[in-house]
Amino acid sequence: MTDEMFSLDGRVAIVTGSGSGIGRATACVLAEHGADLVLAGRRPDPLEETAETIRGIGRKALVVPTDVTDDVACAALVDAAVAEYGHLDVLVNNAGGTISRPPEEWTTKQWFAIINQNLSSAWFMSKLAAIPMVAQGRGSIVNISSGASFLPLPDVAPYGAAKAGMNSMTRSLAAAWTPKGVRVNAVACGAVKTEGYQYSADKANVGDDVLLGPGNALGRIGLPTEIAYPVLFLASDASSYCSGQTLWVNGGQKAPGPT
Repeated sequence: MTDEMFSLDGRVAIVTGSGSGIGRATACVLAEHGADLVLAGRRPDPLEETAETIRGIGRKALVVPTDVTDDVACAALVDAAVAEYGHLDVLVNNAGGTISRPPEEWTTKQWFAIINQNLSSAWFMSKLAAIPMVAQGRGSIVNISSGASFLPLPDVAPYGAAKAGMNSMTRSLAAAWTPKGVRVNAVACGAVKTEGYQYSADKANVGDDVLLGPGNALGRIGLPTEIAYPVLFLASDASSYCSGQTLWVNGGQKAPGPT
């Protein structure tokens, strides 16, 4: 039996980038705990696959293909959610991604693409989702950040900058909206076995657990569900006294070695 504090019965959640990886795992975990879902992403077919799984759990799923770097499309997504369900309770800003190359090889176009995909999208969605949430006096926004926001990773500098901006935005929006009943938090992910991670591992011609990131104490990469459950915590009443926080879920940090 689901713990009452983690129950999302009667609540509606938008999850962006929910066609695969962390987004799909998060949508399914939220559904398992009672939420009805609105699934957003650029590719309709993976979204439909996620929707089929959620409906198999016994929850509702609305598919709304969306480019979340477009503020007009984001507005249509929120409007569709409210029109379908009558309210909106949870937003998970998961859509994002990056490419890897030395700083001097990044073009201006690539810089703005990464900033828009990872930061602007969360800004647009949060502002729009907050409108019905503030009106009803309750809501939770969870941003999917990255350990790149804390670590000096030279080949993903624009991505790290975008995610650091997301952490700051999380605190600022929490300060604005928590008094109105809308909590805003973030989960910063370490290395997680997603399509993007697998692509990087294959490109580098290394095994699955090689690209761990600095100081991973567990010595393995995470699974998408190991991010989804922290998101559930922040989306649910289990974290009712938590707002403006960024939880770094990264396999732990190793103690310094002997000198």
